[in-house]
Amino acid sequence: MSQLAQFFIPAAASLQERRPRTLKHGDTFAVFDHNGDALSGPGSPEGIFHRDTRHLSHFYLTMAGSRPMLLSSTLRDDNATLTCDLTNPDMFDEEGKLLFEHDLIHLRRSRFLWNATCFERLAVRNFDEKPRRFSIELSFAADFADLFEVRGTRREEKGRHHPPEVGDDSVVLSYTGLDGTRRSTSLRFEPVPTRLMGDQAVFTFELAPKESRSLFIEINCGTGGDNHPTRYAFFSALRDARRALRASASRAAAIETSNDIFNEALRRGVSDIYMLVTDTPEGPYPYAGIPWFSTVFGRDALITALETLWLDPSIARGVLGHLAANQAIAIDPEADAEPGKILHEVRYGEMAELGEVPFRRYYGSIDSTPLFVMLAGAYLERTGDVQTVRRLWPNIEAALSWIGKHGDRDGDGFVEYGRRTADGLANQGWKDSHDSIFHADGTLAKGPIALVEVQAYVYGAWRSAAECLRRLGQPERAAAFDEKAEALRKRFDECFFDEELGTYVLALDGDKAPCRVPSSNAGHALFTGIAYPARAEAVVRTLMGSASFCGWGVRTVAATTARYNPMSYHNGSVWPHDNAIIAAGFARYGFRRETARIFEGLFAASTYIEMRRLPELFCGFARQRAHGPTFYPVACSPQAWAAAAPLSLIQSCLGLGFDPEALHISFNEPVLPAFLDEVVIHRLSVGNAAADVALRRSRSQVVVDVLQRNSPVRVLITS
Repeated sequence: MSQLAQFFIPAAASLQERRPRTLKHGDTFAVFDHNGDALSGPGSPEGIFHRDTRHLSHFYLTMAGSRPMLLSSTLRDDNATLTCDLTNPDMFDEEGKLLFEHDLIHLRRSRFLWNATCFERLAVRNFDEKPRRFSIELSFAADFADLFEVRGTRREEKGRHHPPEVGDDSVVLSYTGLDGTRRSTSLRFEPVPTRLMGDQAVFTFELAPKESRSLFIEINCGTGGDNHPTRYAFFSALRDARRALRASASRAAAIETSNDIFNEALRRGVSDIYMLVTDTPEGPYPYAGIPWFSTVFGRDALITALETLWLDPSIARGVLGHLAANQAIAIDPEADAEPGKILHEVRYGEMAELGEVPFRRYYGSIDSTPLFVMLAGAYLERTGDVQTVRRLWPNIEAALSWIGKHGDRDGDGFVEYGRRTADGLANQGWKDSHDSIFHADGTLAKGPIALVEVQAYVYGAWRSAAECLRRLGQPERAAAFDEKAEALRKRFDECFFDEELGTYVLALDGDKAPCRVPSSNAGHALFTGIAYPARAEAVVRTLMGSASFCGWGVRTVAATTARYNPMSYHNGSVWPHDNAIIAAGFARYGFRRETARIFEGLFAASTYIEMRRLPELFCGFARQRAHGPTFYPVACSPQAWAAAAPLSLIQSCLGLGFDPEALHISFNEPVLPAFLDEVVIHRLSVGNAAADVALRRSRSQVVVDVLQRNSPVRVLITS
């Protein structure tokens, strides 16, 4: 446990209490308070981060030595810019005499990220009836802390900070780490500051009544930045940033509904997804979340891609390509790597480079590999893109080989995990807390551990491989994979279904003893279809019972379990992505009304959350009338698979499917959740065709109306 503690996220600083403002572009993200400041101090997650290093840890604006008062703080709907409106407090001289009253000077901070650079325009306007003279001070510092240090890890040794390099209008802060890498942050200002030091820039303003002036700031994370004047660089980068966001979002279908609040939640969710998407050489790739997981994660991106596949298949293609390019090719115990295995996590910071954390290129995820194969099959089904699947087939085959050889450690037909390095993750499913896999009496399970959802994913992988092979003209090999899937299904039912629990057990431990714990993981068996139809009703009934369904969603474990704690990370909390997967499983077996109930619970939770943004997770306390959900203190927000959960729920409720060869879009027994009377989807594509479709409630039925179509696409409704 002592070796693992460094990887846990501390509860010293509640993100819910801070409710920070976040920006991201590429490998850079920023966390600010509502004023637009980054305040350094113990436990502070604020600052500008680039490739897992905090390049600016302190950024504090004052006016004549006093902090301005906050008027408002907003992110654009597309997450392109953060705008903070401020005003002066009462201003006193050294003797305590009032110089001028509050609310006379307006300050507007407009800020965004682009190409490893934070750009800001500070517009200052005098609304007084007489001229005003005052100073604006910007204090700054860079601790160059590794992200894991920011998360709470203590290091015995650190590298060396260099003296600031101060010019007329610029400052360079730098640090050489123990890894020998010099990291730097450069700040440029326009106009030239009245006074510039290594930790502060001071500007003197003399404004006539109603006069305004602008100050431009450029903070680059050691990549060189733009050589143009700072003012020009601001507007040029702003134009490019907005164009890039529009271009990426235009790939997706557009959704509008009869519920304005849900429309807000949808816009924010889609904007969050495209903010988190990073362009890689292989295509768009959604980073997991801000602040702790803004990097490549295998599992998170694979699930996000599955959730968004109907909306924008290019995300899935990018995820498959990037993970294939980084697939393990050799055994490396320090990285938990084996040939064919798919990435868990990549880190670029000093601690990863030095091996102080094992995540430089880490493969300790038991489910990323089968999910990779599942996504390939789902992508082919959605797009008919045989060429991409053919190109990826060697990687798919390597992943299948890993499942059969390294994944099944004891040859019993199930895939188990057990870390190869003492520094690796002890639990390697999506519930990777140290205490998340346990027996009915609360005893922690000992490995190697076979998780219920992993077997479901492996079943899905065999089925996906069979479908890919059929499309690649290899029907005999396809039949062999179908046989593997059926054999696994039979053995899975025998070993995992528990009649007394009314659901599947959480896992089998290293002695093949079942962890008889009712958990949300069981719903993933419905998601992939490994569950026999006769088992589905019992699983749905258990998950929707009061011990598991808290009103906001399905808890990770039931309230009756030994380790239930609604405030824990994995033992009683509610995760939106988990619920989206469960709901998709319900829909697969025809329980679409229960799917809608999950959708209604998560939407109701979002109405109590700032910006309607679903977080990574929230606490699993029972829903009470006229009360919102209880928030988890250090949940990431935005988080890609949480942002994508409502999109997946739309597909599940509508029974939305595609036949790219026949150019068919189908709606199988569609239902609408209680909060929606109409859903309109624009640019819903299949193959090279598209349609605009409206679904409307008509008494107890849902009717589908094709508003516009790109011939020869057909829209089918089945019941």
